[in-house]
Amino acid sequence: MQTQRDPDYYDRLIDEKEAANYLCYSVRALQNWRVRGGGPLFIKVSGRSVRYTRRDLQEWINAKRVANTTTEPS
Repeated sequence: MQTQRDPDYYDRLIDEKEAANYLCYSVRALQNWRVRGGGPLFIKVSGRSVRYTRRDLQEWINAKRVANTTTEPS
């Protein structure tokens, strides 16, 4: 559980499993978004290793917010 005393909580790198858990999506969904686009920003550490920051995940979530079904996300 997140504590307010950890100033690096939103900027610390997390793996795709933790990112998927944070978003309540599957790891497979994150993998598909990385290939097709439309997902949150990620950091490619090496050929097979990617990381996320909670800040980028939260910004992606905030960009998806809408007031009604006819409003397009920003």
